[in-house]
Amino acid sequence: MGPAAEVLRVFAGLGVRSFGGPIAHLGYFREEFVVRRRWLDEATYAHLVALCQFLPGPASSQVGFSIGLLRAGYLGALAAWVGFTLPSAALMVAFALGAHVLAGVAGAGLAHGLQLAAVAIVAAAVISMARALSPDRTRASIAFAALAIVLAGGSALAQLAAIAAGGAAGFAFCRGAALPAAPARALPVSRPAAVTALALFVALLVGLPVLGEATHSQTTVLFAAFYRSGALVFGGGHVVLPLLREAVVAPGWLSDAAFLSGYGAAQAVPGPLFSFAAYLGALVDVGPRGIAGAALALLAIYLPGMLLLLGALPLWQGLRGARPIAGLVAGVHAAVVGLLAAALYDPIWTTAVHARGDLLLAALCFVLLVAWRAPALVVVATGAAGGLALAALGA
Repeated sequence: MGPAAEVLRVFAGLGVRSFGGPIAHLGYFREEFVVRRRWLDEATYAHLVALCQFLPGPASSQVGFSIGLLRAGYLGALAAWVGFTLPSAALMVAFALGAHVLAGVAGAGLAHGLQLAAVAIVAAAVISMARALSPDRTRASIAFAALAIVLAGGSALAQLAAIAAGGAAGFAFCRGAALPAAPARALPVSRPAAVTALALFVALLVGLPVLGEATHSQTTVLFAAFYRSGALVFGGGHVVLPLLREAVVAPGWLSDAAFLSGYGAAQAVPGPLFSFAAYLGALVDVGPRGIAGAALALLAIYLPGMLLLLGALPLWQGLRGARPIAGLVAGVHAAVVGLLAAALYDPIWTTAVHARGDLLLAALCFVLLVAWRAPALVVVATGAAGGLALAALGA
C-alpha cells in the first residue's frame, strides 16, 4: 500500500467514527497521528492546529489536509480530505434525496424537531465561541457591534461589513494578541506554489461572481455562492450557517425550514460540519442538483480554505511576532461571534420556536448538550423524537 492509499484508509476510518465537532476531531487526530502512529511530533501538530484556527475555513479539515500533505505530499493531502469528508457527505446526500418521504404530520414533526435541536446546538456554540473569542470588554464590544450590523442590515453585505469592521477594530484595539510559534518541521509547499495558491484564491473570489453574471451559468453561480461562504468562515464550523443561509435561502433556492432541517441532521453524522454543503447542493433549485450538485457544493466550499492553507504554510514563519496582524484576526474572530448570534435569532429562533412546546423542547436539548454533556447525536435524536411528539399532540 502506497503512502497516499494509507492516508486515505486511515482518514476514511476517522470520517466514519469522528463524532463531536471540530474540537473533538482535533483530539481524534492527535491520538491517531501523534500518539499512535507518530506521523508527526507534538510541536508540529500544535503549530498546524494554531495555524488552521487562525485562517478562515474548516479548521479540523485543514489540519487533516496538512497531515496528509506531510505524510504523502499533495496526493496525500487530497486523500486525507476525501477520506475524512466522504462518509458524512454521503450520509447528508442520502438524507437530502430521501427528504421527500418525510411528508404529512409525522414528517413535518420530525423536521421541526431537527430545527429545534439546531436552536440548542447553535446557542451552545455561541456561548462557547463567546468565551473563547470575545473574553474581554474590547472583543465583547466588537461582537455586539457585529450583531447590531447584521441585524440592521440583514444581507450578505451586512455580514461582510461586520467582519471588515471587526478586523479594523481588532487591528486598532487588540494588539496584545500573540501569534503561534513557527512550525517545528518543514512543510512541503514552495513559496512559488504558495503565491500561486493565494493568487488563485483571490481570482476565484473576485472572478466567479463576475463570470456567473456574464455567462448566466447556474452552475457557476452556485459554485460562486458556496466558494464565497467557505472563504469567509472564521472561528468555527457553525459560523458557516449564516453565510450559507444567505447564499441559498435569501435568493429563494431553498426554504428556511428545509435548510434548518438539514442543519439539524448534520449534527447527527460524523465528520466535518461543512458536509452540510452536500445536502444543500443536492436540494437547491439551481445548478445540477442531486449528487452532481452535492459534489459541486462540497468542492466549492472547501476549496478556498485549502488554497489559503497552502498559501500560508511557507509564509507563516514570517508573521511571527506581527501583533497588528494578530489583533486584526482577533477582531475578526470576535465579529463572527456576533454574526453567529444574529443567526441564532434569525433565522433559527424565528423559524423554529413558535409555541411553549417548541421552547420547552429546545431548552431540553440545550440542557442535555451543555449541562449533561450529551453527544450531539443524542441531542438530535431527542429533538427528532420531541418533534414527532409535539406533532402528535397538535402542539
